[in-house]
Amino acid sequence: MSTLTIAAVQYDIQWLDQQTNFKHLEELLSDYFNTNSGVDLLLLPETFSTGFCINRQDVQEPENGGTALIWLKKIAQQYNCVVAGSVLVSQNNKKVNRFYWVFADGSVEHYDKRHLFRLGNEQDHVEQGQSRKIITINGIKILPLVCYDLRFPVWSRNRQDYDLMVNVANWPAARRHIWDTLLKARAMENQSFVVGVNRIGADGNDTAHSGGTTVIDFTGENIITATDNQQQIITTQLDFSALAKFKEGFQAFLDADEFELR
Repeated sequence: MSTLTIAAVQYDIQWLDQQTNFKHLEELLSDYFNTNSGVDLLLLPETFSTGFCINRQDVQEPENGGTALIWLKKIAQQYNCVVAGSVLVSQNNKKVNRFYWVFADGSVEHYDKRHLFRLGNEQDHVEQGQSRKIITINGIKILPLVCYDLRFPVWSRNRQDYDLMVNVANWPAARRHIWDTLLKARAMENQSFVVGVNRIGADGNDTAHSGGTTVIDFTGENIITATDNQQQIITTQLDFSALAKFKEGFQAFLDADEFELR
């Protein structure tokens, strides 16, 4: 197995203001890449360009690609890395919460959020994703998840088909302890690295977010964590040979229950 260098961006998303968010991110990334290089994967929070506004018809990208996807492609090409973040995309009479993965050559993969937040009536405006997805970068297999997906361990069960789990979110500060705890649990139970990327600041509904962007190893230990309530890009290089060695010595996955998702 190889290594993967990951940069995760924690920032204050400006409500329904794509151009301001793009400009601000470009400034953050310019400063970051002036002193850093060799990033393989650049991660942005859920609904990185608008904030988590699901009930307005004007907050959605066309299904064949819109402003946010064009911007992601520009950044991927500029910094020669995979750039990933979620966007609300029109589908049928609703929209999907689409987690785009954009490669430097312009190719695109995506995962649509599976679990919809009933407490916030997300299901009234957003269609449920139907497919679990594995994305491969430099030979490393990655499971993408979006926010509320984190609460559902059956969906994220490692079938020995991924090495890294990535969850991007707008996870409220009021439930921050759950975010911190479940990220560690998912890492330990699935014997994988886990990256969680969350926003900071209050959104247009006055919901506060404190961050908690972090990288966790396969034993549940934090490798690096962003400072709470602070805009920051954290970086780490993950060594997947260490993961393989750990799993050779502790093969808990051999005793996992068999099941089938429907």
